[in-house]
Amino acid sequence: MASNSGDTLWTVARLLDLFDSEAQSQDRHIAPTGIADADDRQVVEGTQVLAQAIVAAAKRFEGKSIRSVHSVFARAVLVGPPVVLDIDVVSEGRSTATAIITASQNGKRAMAFTVLADVPTPDVIRHHLPRPEVAGPDQANVCEMPMDGRLVKLVDVIDINSPDEVGPPEVYAWLHYEPIPTRDDLAKALIAYFTGHLGISTTMRAHAGIGTAQSHLTVSTAPMTVAVSFHEPVSWSGWLLYTHESTQVGAGMSYIRGAIHTQEGELIASFTQDALIRPLRVTDNAIAAEARI
Repeated sequence: MASNSGDTLWTVARLLDLFDSEAQSQDRHIAPTGIADADDRQVVEGTQVLAQAIVAAAKRFEGKSIRSVHSVFARAVLVGPPVVLDIDVVSEGRSTATAIITASQNGKRAMAFTVLADVPTPDVIRHHLPRPEVAGPDQANVCEMPMDGRLVKLVDVIDINSPDEVGPPEVYAWLHYEPIPTRDDLAKALIAYFTGHLGISTTMRAHAGIGTAQSHLTVSTAPMTVAVSFHEPVSWSGWLLYTHESTQVGAGMSYIRGAIHTQEGELIASFTQDALIRPLRVTDNAIAAEARI
């Protein structure tokens, strides 16, 4: 994705181009960071690099399907220099393959991803978690997350960032994308990208007086891990429902689990997130808010 001064808007099409990392060699990919958000935030979403790692792994294990990825976001990646994705293959057999992918920027390792790929087989048995019985996208409230080609609607939530809007630690988000990628790896990358966006807000929603509007200003927040499992086949049309449930928060960390269903009710992915929620340290005040992790 280009990052000159004229490129100031995120679009789904550009996002998919960003995910499609370039192979420098069989086991190394180079991935651009893209542009700063509309609020000039300079920290790259960890799930953006996760999406790029999914595509890199899919290209490395051609003929296999990416089934799960576990991510640890150890260091912030900033808008600017490209990210280097190094693929360390642990095992590569006829049916399954595993790799550890390390993401580095400016020679410093920032993130690690453990990837499982396989060759899907016919069902022996099958069941899945039913889609929650919640209001559909027509009855949900528009959530302002500017991106041309993406529409986000939240069930029974007016302002997800407000410290004054209190409810159970659950958030149901309807997403509509245009275009919907036809490539399996890009479809999975797009699904994974949103898994880190609303987890911290889900946790804070249960506590009056604190909300993600305060993030990086009076409270320090950051996703630290995201794990995604893809349930074959991964395809959809229309809307996707992301379910978020925060089951625990304390000692400076929160835990969120979630599921992704099609509008028709098919479960296509599940995810979890560990997130940091801590007081803003005095030393952090020397760092510009848009550059804080």
